[in-house]
Amino acid sequence: MRTSATGPDAGPVHVVVMGVSSTGKTLVGRRLAQALGAEFVEGDELHPQSNIDKMAAGTPLDDEDRWPWLETIAERTREIGATGRSTVVTCSALKRSYRDVLRTAAADTFFVHLHSTFNLLAQRMREREGHFMPPALLQSQFETLEPLEEDEDGALVDVAVEPDEVVAAALSALAGDPLPRPREASQD
Repeated sequence: MRTSATGPDAGPVHVVVMGVSSTGKTLVGRRLAQALGAEFVEGDELHPQSNIDKMAAGTPLDDEDRWPWLETIAERTREIGATGRSTVVTCSALKRSYRDVLRTAAADTFFVHLHSTFNLLAQRMREREGHFMPPALLQSQFETLEPLEEDEDGALVDVAVEPDEVVAAALSALAGDPLPRPREASQD
């Protein structure tokens, strides 16, 4: 766990806001970037059209679809980091191997893993408009998800609370403050 990422002499901070669909990655990411004075990068905007078309048709992406997208996200983070600026990137980052690619941009990347129950997130998916990800793909994301491992710098943050509370928890984790141990993501 990071000890002083947000201190005055900490240098650039590189954060990936991760998790399955409908956890609020974009909303939390934008607010976190604003709080940190970081540049916000929406990972979904970096998908090639072929990935968007595939997901919109209800077909889950496979690793071959994801590798170029992940490399594009990592390159964008590297470009911004080279200027001395911090980044907050949204990306599902469901597998350890995907997070390893993202970490190539900045070895000290901090992952804010947003999570909640399947039922809450499915309800959110049904209520949102204008997104290419259909609710039918949520189950495949839960099946693919590999939680952060002990050696990965990051925190698990439950999104069943208000967005301001989620952002506050993420900022606390970045500062090295311990978070209460949330319940594991489940089907409930």
